[in-house]
Amino acid sequence: MDLNQIQSLIKFVSKSGVNEVELETKDFKINIKTTKAGDPATQVMMPAQAYMPAQPVPAAPAPAPAPAAPAAPASSAEADKAKDEDNSKYITVKSPMIGTFYRSANPESDAFVNVGDEISAGKVICIIEAMKLFNEIEAEVSGKIVKVLADDASPVEYDQPLFLVDPS
Repeated sequence: MDLNQIQSLIKFVSKSGVNEVELETKDFKINIKTTKAGDPATQVMMPAQAYMPAQPVPAAPAPAPAPAAPAAPASSAEADKAKDEDNSKYITVKSPMIGTFYRSANPESDAFVNVGDEISAGKVICIIEAMKLFNEIEAEVSGKIVKVLADDASPVEYDQPLFLVDPS
């Protein structure tokens, strides 16, 4: 079965309203399950002797971006611009994944880092929980923590700013 046949099967399953289809031959097994949004989730398994490189399945189009927030008053915008200029000398430590941000290993422990703490590359600065796995996030730069940008035990997105670090 080639990529075009697999894509046709996925389209057929998504349009038919069927929740799950499983097809198995001597060379491969394919199981297609539709999600709530109607987009199929595909899983292809092949035995070792019939190994073929995985073919990418086209992703669903991204949802339209939310409308922009109304403009703030000029005085507030000028203050924000001044803050951004002050922050330009700092390095932003961003989340490497989607998950839940934790400043400490457990609720009874102290935070890994606080504002004013000196950090060095490789030091654990927070934990991000993703899919029940607690991932220690290490600093990639050395410097001083200037600001914590995420709230403890809050969800974070990929590439979301977590800390501002003064490298000097």
